Amino acid sequence: MNYNWNWSVLFEEEYLGWLISGVGWTFAVALVAWVLALAVGVLVGVGRTLPSKPVAFICTAYVELFRNVPLLVQLFLWYFVVPEIVPDDMGRWLKRDLPNPEYVTAVIGLGLYTASRVAEQVRAGINAVGSGLTNAAYANGFSTAQTYRYVLLPISFRLIVPPMTSEFLTIFKNSSLALTIGLLELTAQSQQIAEYTFQGFEAFTAATVIYVVIALGATLIAQLLEKHTRIPGFVGKA
Repeated sequence: MNYNWNWSVLFEEEYLGWLISGVGWTFAVALVAWVLALAVGVLVGVGRTLPSKPVAFICTAYVELFRNVPLLVQLFLWYFVVPEIVPDDMGRWLKRDLPNPEYVTAVIGLGLYTASRVAEQVRAGINAVGSGLTNAAYANGFSTAQTYRYVLLPISFRLIVPPMTSEFLTIFKNSSLALTIGLLELTAQSQQIAEYTFQGFEAFTAATVIYVVIALGATLIAQLLEKHTRIPGFVGKA
């Protein structure tokens, strides 16, 4: 293949600025969406394990709905459909007056989708603690809220650090779908560089390297966190 390699194009001021901007938007989307996913996911995951059947049913329905609809479809629904079905004033605000609607939509769509996956990790962590500690807490006079606060959640959160690392990495990779609704994150900026310079291999190689560096950095941090949160001698009950 006779391809004219030109790596220097990535260091030209304009295109390097595009890459840096893309990385910034990728982090902005992924980190804020992760905070939303944790907040909603913990609530839904806990709700799935509560004795209340109505609450457990609602939380289960949320997980099944958001986890089984493709993320790309959800982004399109949030961006194109929701503004058309809400009241007219709100729809106009969402389409015209909302600052950075692409960013807000990406955060909401990615956050709520990831929350359904986080909820499953939280539920699995609570179930892994086993019934022995739960029964012991009730036997000592703990209420349901106290049992979750002082027994189940502190242990389960430490147990699910490894699988949550995978979800954290996934949210960075899934943020690339935001380009479909017009957000110029890393993948979109790489595509834009390829279109302007016809140096597609260089542009997407740079994006690949940046994603790998992000993933390795997040994995290293997660390993350190796992090391400091590991419970010596604790074996979860499946």
